[in-house]
Amino acid sequence: MSKENKIRVLVVGAGNMGRSHALAYAAIPEFEIAAICTRKPESRAKLMAELPAGTPEANDYARALEELKPDAVCISTYPDTHYPFAKLALEAGCHVFTEKPLAESAEQCKELVDLARLQGKALVVGYILRQHPSWIKFVEVAKTLGKPLVMRMNLNQQSYGKNWETHKSLLSSISPIVDCGVHYVDVMCQMTGAKPLRVSGLGAQLTDELPADKINYGHLQVTFEDGSVGWYEAGWGPMMSETPFLLRMWWDPKEVPASSLLMHPPAENPPPSMPIPRPNASSFTDPAGMRLANWSRRMSTSNWMTNRTTMSSAGGNSFSF
Repeated sequence: MSKENKIRVLVVGAGNMGRSHALAYAAIPEFEIAAICTRKPESRAKLMAELPAGTPEANDYARALEELKPDAVCISTYPDTHYPFAKLALEAGCHVFTEKPLAESAEQCKELVDLARLQGKALVVGYILRQHPSWIKFVEVAKTLGKPLVMRMNLNQQSYGKNWETHKSLLSSISPIVDCGVHYVDVMCQMTGAKPLRVSGLGAQLTDELPADKINYGHLQVTFEDGSVGWYEAGWGPMMSETPFLLRMWWDPKEVPASSLLMHPPAENPPPSMPIPRPNASSFTDPAGMRLANWSRRMSTSNWMTNRTTMSSAGGNSFSF
């Protein structure tokens, strides 16, 4: 492909995702890297060593936009910079690919969408789970379970040393419930095909190594128009457990008091001393019938949790991922 026909991309950020995008642009004939832009040369030095010799570099983002006049900008910086960087790029007449989240508020997101439409430019957010074969299959299977869906997902990440330092830096810009949650709420929307109506949630700071106004753990619940409910949990740090435990039970409260429910790991069956009849679909049309409780919880010695996704439907079908 001739140089004139290539899409010239200004890559902003040289961390894990910036590196991935830059190496991809360097390998795809239809693209040309206009420059790798970070605030300091040392933050991009490792990436520059992996790129073809002579790949341009830049320290000042606004100046690079003005002088290099790229066709597109790829933004892989801390989340609190996504909105101002994307806005500058669109105003400069560039297409924009940005890592999630698009911005820090719904108002900022709408402003960017409106600006992209006004400028006639593409604005793409990196929802990589939409392209991942495992998640594509997961959504496909979920759609066969019936409605409404009860969805439980978590992505707690235990981190020490260098990884914990990276997480602490990221936590200065965004909470894990937002950083990761945008992916999984999007997956919930795909599975239900319904409009979210309400969101509630909470956050907690589980370490004294963060500023007082920052959190490293949170969870949220989303209620959908079709009656489905989604629950998502995320946390970062050394206090997060790598050992999940799952409790999933259907019970008749008249037969089994809630106080007698026992915890057990996912691989075990409910204790034989606890008669827990399984409901069927007709139970939900009979007011005197069995109540369904699908309660998924991971427990560990530190009482924090790790990665697991659980799906169930009102018909009693379920699977874990």
